[in-house]
Amino acid sequence: MAALASLPPLPAQFKSIQHHLRTAQEHDKRDPVVAYYCRLYAMQTGMKIDSKTPECRKFLSKLMDQLEALKKQLGDNEAITQEIVGCAHLENYALKMFLYADNEDRAGRFHKNMIKSFYTASLLIDVITVFGELTDENVKHRKYARWKATYIHNCLKNGETPQAGPVGIEEDNDVEENEDAGAASLPTQPTQPSSSSTYDPSNMPSGNYTGIQIPPGAHAPANTPAEVPHSTGVASNTIQPTPQTIPAIDPALFNTISQGDIRLTPEDFARAQKYCKYAGSALQYEDVSTAVQNLQKALKLLTTGRE
Repeated sequence: MAALASLPPLPAQFKSIQHHLRTAQEHDKRDPVVAYYCRLYAMQTGMKIDSKTPECRKFLSKLMDQLEALKKQLGDNEAITQEIVGCAHLENYALKMFLYADNEDRAGRFHKNMIKSFYTASLLIDVITVFGELTDENVKHRKYARWKATYIHNCLKNGETPQAGPVGIEEDNDVEENEDAGAASLPTQPTQPSSSSTYDPSNMPSGNYTGIQIPPGAHAPANTPAEVPHSTGVASNTIQPTPQTIPAIDPALFNTISQGDIRLTPEDFARAQKYCKYAGSALQYEDVSTAVQNLQKALKLLTTGRE
């Protein structure tokens, strides 16, 4: 993919979108679709913040140029031309990144790469809002991922051992409220602890990573590093693949015939199509469980008119 023109310095008003733009840059080669929607989110958010002052207008104009160049390069990619496909692609990518970090957390493997995965997953869930309101599940995932990134980062910084799993989030009610404020006081060097409680993904070391096998259904998106960095002092161990848990299939679905009096609305067809797109996107990551669940939802909707 051709290199994009560089952006002017980020205006102070746009500090709240700096990490989304950094995530876009990190995905320009890894996943251009993710990079495109990160920039689109930054563009839409920036317009709401300030589209009148000269420096902001200049920045947004250059960002718009990047978006147009990306859209041209991606051509007829369905994830760009069809919102349903784009939303499914982004949701599945964010979920895989979240599941990878959550899998490491629950196994007690705490390291900077999993912190970054938690934080990036929360940013990508922000980006999903370009398609509309978030589901309650996505809202919970975003808050939990952001809280976990902050909590584990602070523990490692202070030489403490984090507690694995979902504990303590009820006590931290300021995670979302402090996001913008924290962005202005992030640490500049990984080895120089800061008083900020917000994790900075830019501080991730670029150390060597060796390939390891990730259990099917709980692995990170393509090209996401999945090993403890050597700088953490934790020895890396290959994770042995584990069988996927396939959801039970309702036997009634094998003999379903659409009833004559069932009338599907355009919204029903759109939802069924969305479930099928979700299933296709899940299969790109070999996530059979998610694919089966979405296909069952589509089939039930089309044959009964209900979800």
